[in-house]
Amino acid sequence: MLKRVTWMCTLLFVALISTAPSYANTTLRVMASFSVIEDLVNRIAGDAVSVNVIVPRGEDVHLWELTPPNVLALEETHIVFYNGLGLEPWIRHVEAMSDDQITLIEVAQKADYAPLMVSTGQYKGEPDPHMWMDPAGAAAYIDVIAETLAEHMPDQAEAFYARAEEARRALSDLSQAVKERLEGIPKTNRTLLTSEASFGYFADAFDFEALGLWGLNNETQGSAKAMAKMSEHLGKNRPPALFYESTTPSIHMDALSRETSLPLAGPLYVDTLSGADGPAATYSAMLHHNAEILHSALGGATAE
Repeated sequence: MLKRVTWMCTLLFVALISTAPSYANTTLRVMASFSVIEDLVNRIAGDAVSVNVIVPRGEDVHLWELTPPNVLALEETHIVFYNGLGLEPWIRHVEAMSDDQITLIEVAQKADYAPLMVSTGQYKGEPDPHMWMDPAGAAAYIDVIAETLAEHMPDQAEAFYARAEEARRALSDLSQAVKERLEGIPKTNRTLLTSEASFGYFADAFDFEALGLWGLNNETQGSAKAMAKMSEHLGKNRPPALFYESTTPSIHMDALSRETSLPLAGPLYVDTLSGADGPAATYSAMLHHNAEILHSALGGATAE
């Protein structure tokens, strides 16, 4: 009888091993708060790291609420990379459930990159979290990611740093390509007016004036005051086009477009990448896509 029990326990143990999740043999398990950071982490991680994302592509990172699958995944996670600076209000729930097993990395806070201040809305004057919209900001994120992974997997440090160096070169090339694509837009047309004030870093990097109908995190989305203020502004200053973002309802910008007879262009991608079959499936594709939208809507040179 004892032999039978021992044999049954052995079979049960083997069954448990065979049905364990595929990431069980992965040395390091990582989660990124949203798809842009996920893409940057994947550039560095390699096969030794399992990378998942909390906010799915296409969803608004500001408004997300943790789901049961998020919570289950977090229980098996070693590192969470999140942007910080108020971008993910829900991160406090991750902090509350974390213990010594989870290392939380606020990438924007740790990045060696000077923040810009929010230009409008409730958070005016506070650091703007959208640093990744400048490729130099994304490169600073890469450094934080590589250093963190190297600390947790020192045997893979050389590979992480090598990928980081390659990624920085690629981001420098990306910045130059976007700049060249936007060069033909006349100075008088370089106004980038969007729903959310999230293009400050992009504008600073590529010589635009960025304006937002509201501030960050949708705290004044579509308010009568915000609409009236922008309507008054557009009565005096008429850019070639208005723009909307992929995660923001276009209804407010569409109303301004109809009121002012200005064309509406988009979507621009900021807080999420597109699906794999979309125009912004990677960080690089996102910036190229945005540059094409701006080039077309703001009067870029027609010569290819």
